[in-house]
Amino acid sequence: MNDICIRMENVYKEYTVADVKVQALNNVSFSVKKGEYITIMGPSGSGKSTLMNMIGCLDKPSGGIVEIGGKNTATMNEKELAFLRNRTVGFVFQQYFLLPSMTVLENVMLPLRYQNLDRSESRRRAIAALEKMGLQDRMKHTPNELSGGQKQRVAIARATVTEPQIILADEPTGALDSETGRNVLELFKQINKGGTTVIIVTHDANIGADSPRQICILDGKIIKDGKD
Repeated sequence: MNDICIRMENVYKEYTVADVKVQALNNVSFSVKKGEYITIMGPSGSGKSTLMNMIGCLDKPSGGIVEIGGKNTATMNEKELAFLRNRTVGFVFQQYFLLPSMTVLENVMLPLRYQNLDRSESRRRAIAALEKMGLQDRMKHTPNELSGGQKQRVAIARATVTEPQIILADEPTGALDSETGRNVLELFKQINKGGTTVIIVTHDANIGADSPRQICILDGKIIKDGKD
């Protein structure tokens, strides 16, 4: 069991919208081994965003077990969840979510603030993360001075600078042209080769077809888990 970094068992999630109960996840069970590369696929409203929020410790299940890094998130308070998010999961989003008033280097240093590192060590690690992304000549720039592909590489550097067990990417190529998108996916593959678990949430069938494992979700249920 110590090679399992994500475990979900009979997970369901229910929301109430205008007095109507909506079941976003329905009896979902699966596990992910350390170092896997997975795509989670499904159309809008399928439950994949809710599933992503469970993996990212951004939400708790209404029932069932969600274990991230061997810890049951349902029993954790918000402070404990924030700590787990910072140490275990790195997030990459379609819209980057870089702070426009900060330089590229400052954006990448930001998650290290919560690890009580001194500024010189934070700076050293952020520079190293940016160098891996080929952005050493953009560190003093602000996000609005970058292309879309450069912004996404900054976001990947920020996600990896804490050396998380899991990288969770939500539609990471959705705002990029096809060539830049392929380059970004290649970066995720390189990160995965280093031993980091990579999970990409997408509706793009081409990305899923290029993945060793696909988890397809529809109406809150897993309808496929494997590879064609």
